[in-house]
Amino acid sequence: MHIKQTILDKVNEWLTPTFDNQTQEDIKEMMTTSPKDLEESFFKNLEFGTGGMRGIMGIGTNRINKYTLGKNTQGLSNYMIKSFPREQLKVAIAYDCRHNSDTLAKVVADVFSANGIHVYLFSDMRPTPELSFALKYLNCHAGIVLTASHNPPEYNGYKVYWQDGGQLVPPQDKEIIEVIEALNYSEIKFEANENIIEYIDVAIDEAFAKSTVENASFNTPSAAKENLKIVYTSLHGTSIKIIPGVLAKAGYTDVNIVAEQEVPDGNFPTVKSPNPEEPEALSMAIGLADKIGGDIVIGTDPDSDRLGVAVRDTDGKMILLNGNQTMVIMTAFLLEQWKRAGKIDGKQFIGSTIVSTPMMLELASGYNVECKVGLTGFKWIAKFIKDFPELTFIGGGEESFGFMVGDAVRDKDAVGACLLVCEIAAQAKAAGSTLYKELLNLYVDFGFYKEHLISLTKKGISGMQEINQMMVNLRENPMSEINGQRVVCIEDYENSTSKNMFTQEIESISIPKSNVLIYYLEDGSKICARPSGTEPKIKFYFSVNTTLDAIENTKEIEKQLDEKIKNIIAEMQLN
Repeated sequence: MHIKQTILDKVNEWLTPTFDNQTQEDIKEMMTTSPKDLEESFFKNLEFGTGGMRGIMGIGTNRINKYTLGKNTQGLSNYMIKSFPREQLKVAIAYDCRHNSDTLAKVVADVFSANGIHVYLFSDMRPTPELSFALKYLNCHAGIVLTASHNPPEYNGYKVYWQDGGQLVPPQDKEIIEVIEALNYSEIKFEANENIIEYIDVAIDEAFAKSTVENASFNTPSAAKENLKIVYTSLHGTSIKIIPGVLAKAGYTDVNIVAEQEVPDGNFPTVKSPNPEEPEALSMAIGLADKIGGDIVIGTDPDSDRLGVAVRDTDGKMILLNGNQTMVIMTAFLLEQWKRAGKIDGKQFIGSTIVSTPMMLELASGYNVECKVGLTGFKWIAKFIKDFPELTFIGGGEESFGFMVGDAVRDKDAVGACLLVCEIAAQAKAAGSTLYKELLNLYVDFGFYKEHLISLTKKGISGMQEINQMMVNLRENPMSEINGQRVVCIEDYENSTSKNMFTQEIESISIPKSNVLIYYLEDGSKICARPSGTEPKIKFYFSVNTTLDAIENTKEIEKQLDEKIKNIIAEMQLN
């Protein structure tokens, strides 16, 4: 197999004394036995995407290892020292249950400390939202989480947070990436200054739990809380460290944990994917709920920023809600609580993303608040909070099973969302309703919106090329009609343009550039194409809607909407 010279140049650099002997030996072994793996490991540098940097663990520039993360950390250290020249710099570091997360977190702590930066390092795995909270609580300049969220076991990752508790956004992200890319591996300072590495745990846990209960509790009577039968699974992840305690602190006494998935384990042995978006991931929890007559099932991903929720439908059957549905339920509940408290005066906002349900805009209009819509990723919602201090953030989310209650945590937070959804379910049950019926009432009031996601995995170099070509085709040969409905508008976020397909007029889009295309049809349907920023996937998001005049007609109308989505997918040849 012929390996390109540019790749060989990178390989040869990793065979110098800058890199440890074991790394060099492993590379030599790959050169003789696995040239294809060698090419995959070095053909590019790992890049920062929508959720930080994620990749397969291993040797090379396209892998997560002590050198790629060390280079990130050295670059970030240099940037911080330049940005805050007269301050005693502080960072917080957390990590999840994945293989090597603890050792990689210590490497990152070592590099920061070697650069004179005080480190607060969690003594054990913790949920990602707790890092966002801790960063602000301890007045840090930045924070790092070692996690690959819901990716397969061979992955790990590196998420960077800034002073406000949110992930990096422009202009800091590009500036920091430029500093990192300009570095040589030989410039990384790996020699730790243990005197300025401080371990944190219980005190932060207690402050985080207290803050969560204050932000996500809404006067639910004690009897209603005790009467809600909750089934909860951490899917072998970090949320077991905090969620049971938060629910107990808030007064929920009937919490049934899925024992087989309770122990943190980076192999995620009982699931194909530790992703609560996948129905299979919550099958054991749903089985337990059916066995004990549970009212609600909640599951979180490994770093506890996403949650999946299953509830009983009108026939009493447990069904998994999608991320758009949970987002709408939680947002509507928050808006109603604020309205009842007389706290809405037009100076509040909710947050959403361009690939999420347009129903969020309807909710905002109905409650006289603003809905700010940004790119995919909670860093953009966090940026709205920072950029519009004159407005108060109520809550918001995105379709990928994430939600944020208030601004104490500036990232998606399954801990706060878990408590909030229990509050909604408990109050609904006490009133003779269910969480699912509350959703159907919203469809009657604001329109029945139905969303669907198709995610196509395309691995490796050829996969990346295939994804790129799909986006090129959609841009250069745009569809003018889909499922008998004319395309009225195409938004291209890479070119920052919105084109009216009837008049051919083009308007500019003010949202930052991103490789996203959105088609709008004349019946209100919306189709979005977007390569994933953290996985080798291209995602297609579909949203259709119609009116629902009465809950009794839900099944009939939902069938019509499902058929419409199915026809759109078939016409776009995505099935």
